[in-house]
Amino acid sequence: MQALSTASSAAGREKSADLSPLQAVIFDWAGTLVDFGSLAPTQIFVEAFATFGIHITLAQARGPMGLSKWDHIRQLLQDESIAAQWLEKFGRAPANEDVDAIYARFMPMQIAKVGEFSAPIEGAVQTLQWLRANGLKVGSCSGYPREVLNQLLPQAEAAGVKPDYVVAGDELEAGGRPGPFMALANVLALGIGDVRACVKVDDTVPGIEEGLNAGMWTVGLSLSGNEVGYSVQEFAKADAADVEARVEVAEAKLKKAGAHYVVRSVADLPEVLQAIAADMRAGRKPA
Repeated sequence: MQALSTASSAAGREKSADLSPLQAVIFDWAGTLVDFGSLAPTQIFVEAFATFGIHITLAQARGPMGLSKWDHIRQLLQDESIAAQWLEKFGRAPANEDVDAIYARFMPMQIAKVGEFSAPIEGAVQTLQWLRANGLKVGSCSGYPREVLNQLLPQAEAAGVKPDYVVAGDELEAGGRPGPFMALANVLALGIGDVRACVKVDDTVPGIEEGLNAGMWTVGLSLSGNEVGYSVQEFAKADAADVEARVEVAEAKLKKAGAHYVVRSVADLPEVLQAIAADMRAGRKPA
């Protein structure tokens, strides 16, 4: 199987590091901590739309990833080809009540299957241990609704992934990504004194924008997440040139969104956090 993490990152987890003045790292879930390739939500969107006689591709399903699931469905229905299918089948353009209907179909399907995709991404458990050993708090947020997270969290915890705080995509009246609200909820819950001492880690554009809007450092994950979209099995068999081509596209997209750093997976995070801490000690701030 191809290597997911770098040797230098693995070495970085084995020793303590000077991460001052950083205070916390706030993670996304699918494609970041668990569910390599962010497969659980993607496939269920395809299946939920199919129950209405609407065909969407996996690529289309991945497009709005990072948004709350209701907003994700609404965004999909605004896709020209999907909206055209809806008009042909139902004789009218899709409306918010149609978003509600698809969401109601999506939710039980996602709840039933999310546990199948709860395996930690390689290096996630060790990275969380390293963060705590070096005095940082660990927050998290997700586009998943709370009902879905309630199925995912116990299984992730049993496998060694348990942040100090979790907020779901449907829990805040102010809304979800790309707004800063879930990231800032972590700041409040964890008692962080300065948003600039936080790092938001995510595999999607809305997740990077969330961190930037909250005034945080941001780290994008290319290979493990939505933008590349390999399953573990596909990655193991993939041609190295194809992997690098996909990673290059993903990196460019996340950097264009404003990510301060982009790495392949959570396994590569320790080295980047040391660089961010050094930036802060030199007086630099997240733009």
